[in-house]
Amino acid sequence: MDVSNVVQNEKRRKIMLIDSKSFYASVESVSLGLNPLKSFLVVMSRQENTNGGLVLAASPRAKKELGVKNVMRQRDVPKDPRLIIVNPRMNLYIAMNKKVNDIFRQYVAEDDLQLYSIDESILDLTPSWTYLKSKFGNDLTMHKLARIIQLHVKRKLGLYLTVGIGDSVAMAKMALDIESKHNHSLIGEWSFEDLPTKLWPIKELDEVWSIGRRTAKTLNKLGVFSMGDLARMNPYYLKKELGIRGEELFALAWGVDRSIVAKKYHVKDGNISNSQVLPRDYVKRSEIENVIREIREQVASRLRAKHKNTGVVSLYVGFSYAASQDSNRSGFSAQMKIESTNRSQPIVQALWQIFDAHYDKEVVRNLGVSAGKLTPDGHEQMDLFIAPNKQVEASLLEKTIDEIRAKYGVTSLVKLSSLGQGGTMINRAGLVGGHNGGNAYG
Repeated sequence: MDVSNVVQNEKRRKIMLIDSKSFYASVESVSLGLNPLKSFLVVMSRQENTNGGLVLAASPRAKKELGVKNVMRQRDVPKDPRLIIVNPRMNLYIAMNKKVNDIFRQYVAEDDLQLYSIDESILDLTPSWTYLKSKFGNDLTMHKLARIIQLHVKRKLGLYLTVGIGDSVAMAKMALDIESKHNHSLIGEWSFEDLPTKLWPIKELDEVWSIGRRTAKTLNKLGVFSMGDLARMNPYYLKKELGIRGEELFALAWGVDRSIVAKKYHVKDGNISNSQVLPRDYVKRSEIENVIREIREQVASRLRAKHKNTGVVSLYVGFSYAASQDSNRSGFSAQMKIESTNRSQPIVQALWQIFDAHYDKEVVRNLGVSAGKLTPDGHEQMDLFIAPNKQVEASLLEKTIDEIRAKYGVTSLVKLSSLGQGGTMINRAGLVGGHNGGNAYG
């Protein structure tokens, strides 16, 4: 199949997706005056819920030469005198992320920069390309510019960058994930013409960005065992079998992504979630339900802050290792449609209903709540079985609680059950992103 014929009408953009290599570990290495690529360093979470410690990040040498892996327990980390173990400092990482992106802003306009995650950013250089050529020379290429940016950040901040270059956002992301980390330059560059040799031979479908294990298994059932198979599938058949997701997967196999960074590219839009690893194994139903309520409060508060309602709630329950061995399942995940709302009570009632339907006295260690099918608030359907004035009062009360917590802190108002019954809200209140905030510059 001739790629040029298929994508001849697709607009090509000059996209970079840039990742700060081993970001947390690199930031900590730089703060100690060490080279991030030569240091042996591990960032270890020491919260109660990690049973002594859990690896959040490791330097490249710690991974390659000592076998350290993310999410490895402290007890499994090799005992090596060269290895430096530090606590996470999320505020420091956030501050460094801002410095990195401030450098990127010297190459693209604010509208053409998308913060993809704390260590990845998308740059659409298409609008600024003429200016960049006038600054760096008419022989400027995307590869040369990537090298200029790498050296700029290394010289200024001491960090190493991996760069994916592509004709679209999706292509740049795949170039970053699949190619750049294997190149000495830490740069991977893909165009539409490269897909038959760089993307289509891939048979491990879940190694490709946005394709998870479940989707890979579904594709296998449809006779798709490589990205090339996917590219050669009938798109109408894929849509019939998988809905809009089928169209998206077919487009991915051809590198087609019409997202414009200036219109802000969102990888996961329309979803608000929260999850946590529990501080110990939970066996009492009342304690598990109490933590579900706490997480629900956080999700509902975020919905209200964003002026959104949810029409679908999901619950994930992960079992402890021993329990998963005994029951032959690691946990369960299920969702339920609800009347569009951002009030806590109907959301938690639905979550408890899901829990009751799937829980069978297993030992629980992980919990997660997600709210999807988001719509603007202000159009909530009233419950016919509850007096309207009671519903309005409940809504006003929750908004008041939100305002108090925003001003005085999350723990300024807590339910009595959060002081006991396995509650985790108070212990987690001082965390940033689930981990120690630390001191931004200390």
